Amino acid sequence: MGSAGLSRLHGLFAVYKPPGLKWKHLRDTVELQLLKGLNAGKPPAPKQRVRFLLGPMEGSEEKELTLTATSVPSLVNHPLVCGPAFTHLKVGMGHRLDVRASGVLVLGVGHGCRLLTDMYNAHLTKDYTVRGLLGKATDDFCEDGRLVEKTTYDHVTREKLDRILAMIQGSHQKALVMYSNLDLKTQEAYEMAVRGLIRPMNKSPMLITGIRCLHFAPPEFLLEVQCMHETQKELRKLVHEIGLELKTTAVCSQVRRTRDGFFTLDSALLRTQWDLHNIQDAIRAAAPQVASELEKSLGPQLDTKELPSREWSWESQGPSSTLVPERGAGH
Repeated sequence: MGSAGLSRLHGLFAVYKPPGLKWKHLRDTVELQLLKGLNAGKPPAPKQRVRFLLGPMEGSEEKELTLTATSVPSLVNHPLVCGPAFTHLKVGMGHRLDVRASGVLVLGVGHGCRLLTDMYNAHLTKDYTVRGLLGKATDDFCEDGRLVEKTTYDHVTREKLDRILAMIQGSHQKALVMYSNLDLKTQEAYEMAVRGLIRPMNKSPMLITGIRCLHFAPPEFLLEVQCMHETQKELRKLVHEIGLELKTTAVCSQVRRTRDGFFTLDSALLRTQWDLHNIQDAIRAAAPQVASELEKSLGPQLDTKELPSREWSWESQGPSSTLVPERGAGH
């Protein structure tokens, strides 16, 4: 495989991160599997070198020794002498997921790390399914956190929940326009709104572009959230604040990312597929869509991007409240 396989390892691909796995461990595992695949190929035939070996003279009855020119393989570059050919591979991480969360996680290999920066600067939205549980509150907004309070929830209905979600979506859409620095009276802003390309120009708090209830069976409920500049902790806090708006309490039992930009669950590689051939196929399959979507979002800015470092930070610093974005909060 060798350098021929390495030449096809430049681009973006998505994997499915299971809950309980740290993103650093996932990245290291993918890098290890790629290095194993690159080093598993049959090494090239060793170069031949001429050596003068001491041996008996041919055709002589006496035991005389002479030097004879002989072609022998050179072992200077043999793996048993110099070690594996590939010992390090640059694998970049996109928008991270914390330990408890699961779902689509985008990685970049080689020159694909530049595209991770492009994805960040494009301010693409991400989809989550968030599962909540009514009737209790914990210190970290998670179901398994330290219990703080228990409340009743018999008065909560689907209609009340939908009304709260509509209020959240409306306030965040107003904030999106504010952070985009667009004049809604211009033709440019109208065309961007029609194409769904209104994005924040700079850093911002978590912005929710869409939220709805998929399932409601008290005490459980399931939300679908479309957002940007979020962290998973902010999504858990969102469930907590929805509970407060409903005059009860709620905790988050699951956060699952179903889409990150143009990568969906269908294109995410499962843990059994984290190997060289599957990743090469995933990079090749995603390349046309990556190019077209980034070109649509960034246009001529694509040529001015710099390569990010391996420890590039993708996490947001969110506002104190997730129901209504705060003016001037950082991302």
